[in-house]
Amino acid sequence: MLEEKQKLAVVTGGAGFIGSHLCERLVHEGYAVISLDNYSTGSKENHVAGVEYQEGHTRDIAKHITETPVIVFHLGEYARVEQSFEDVERVLDSNVLGTLAVLEYVRKHKAKLVYAGSSTKFADGGIGKDQSPYAWTKASNTNLVQRYGDWFGIDYAITYFYNVFGPRERGDIETGTLIGIFLDKSKQGEKLTVRRPGTQHRNFTHVYDIVEGLYLVGLQGSGDEYGLGNPKAYTILEVAELFGGEVEMLEERPGNRMSSEVDIRRASLELGWTPKYQLEDYIKDAIQ
Repeated sequence: MLEEKQKLAVVTGGAGFIGSHLCERLVHEGYAVISLDNYSTGSKENHVAGVEYQEGHTRDIAKHITETPVIVFHLGEYARVEQSFEDVERVLDSNVLGTLAVLEYVRKHKAKLVYAGSSTKFADGGIGKDQSPYAWTKASNTNLVQRYGDWFGIDYAITYFYNVFGPRERGDIETGTLIGIFLDKSKQGEKLTVRRPGTQHRNFTHVYDIVEGLYLVGLQGSGDEYGLGNPKAYTILEVAELFGGEVEMLEERPGNRMSSEVDIRRASLELGWTPKYQLEDYIKDAIQ
């Protein structure tokens, strides 16, 4: 039961890496929070006290959550680039049908939507949006969110993440993040595997900075182009060097973008957001 005047926030993917940290922040800020997660990559180990957890697919959001929220943070989508070539049906199911249902849910309840877009949309001078099934669906969804704003007057804001790292990230090859995978391999004394050529650049952003940005966008953001990323870029080989140890080069895979531009102007100028955590410090502390 909601307390009188308590605002309800819904977080799709709330049992995941980023979603669990966001749920934690929202509870701390006094929101009632409902998470909807199918646990494909989320974990019950990430559950946060004070959050109501619903297990299910986002396409069934209206069935699982009948309450009326003031805001929906939509993070619960398929989120692997290279693997998406082998999972096209699953990608479309999650990122097209699931997101359409979330938009209809937001439309019905007149809630604000914060959509977690993907920075792959801007990779390699803009062609990155078509380089993988994952990237294509994510870029298409940002357009669909905008159209729902135009057609039906929904209140929305779109954010873009840049390679998030931090506590609770996964380290398994299939669903893990690069830093999580490297950290696990480093602890096991295994070689760090790098896809050729190794000179592809990435920007890495701490999950605490991402959650701060999401919260500020939820409060004040409106429209598109809220980039949330640390402007400092590294090649994958440079990241491997920060961990130390031996590197094994692997064959290049489709969808392996070479660069992406980080634009945090809206988040910085309008919301006062700037990243505070640095990758080098995190790796140094983690491996020690």
